[in-house]
Amino acid sequence: MLNRFIILKNEEKKKLKERRPFLASECRDLSEADKWWQQIMREIGQKVAEIQNKGLGEHLLRDLNGEINKLIREKVHWERRIIDLGGPNYTKHSAKMTDLEGNIVDVPNPSSRGPGYRYFGAAKKLPGVQGLDDEDDILEKLEGPAKKKMRSTTLQEWLTLE
Repeated sequence: MLNRFIILKNEEKKKLKERRPFLASECRDLSEADKWWQQIMREIGQKVAEIQNKGLGEHLLRDLNGEINKLIREKVHWERRIIDLGGPNYTKHSAKMTDLEGNIVDVPNPSSRGPGYRYFGAAKKLPGVQGLDDEDDILEKLEGPAKKKMRSTTLQEWLTLE
């Protein structure tokens, strides 16, 4: 009896490791989707801890930062899939802030690298990254009045159509 148990345990260990499905939509089971989401969260945590090391080279920091952003995009796909399968909504706990009117909104993207691209750890100190926030401030000052004017003219046009 004990021999059978040991043989079965060894066979379980020999099983090939499962790979995460390429598309979240391929997963049909809520528990599997939740397992993959948790795996992604662990990977993000490990890579964020690794990117804190300032001694890593510039190329490695950029690669790590890109991998973290890719994992974050993948995490969002799995969160949507979990909701589709009837699971909990993990996106409720994402970063939020309050705007000037008191409304709760998502934290905006401070960089101009594209929607949702962020810099982590030592990657924030890379050349070409530090100036992004300064450029945003300058552009906001220049674009602010133009946006207000455009909104007011569009609103007036819309009101005249009614």
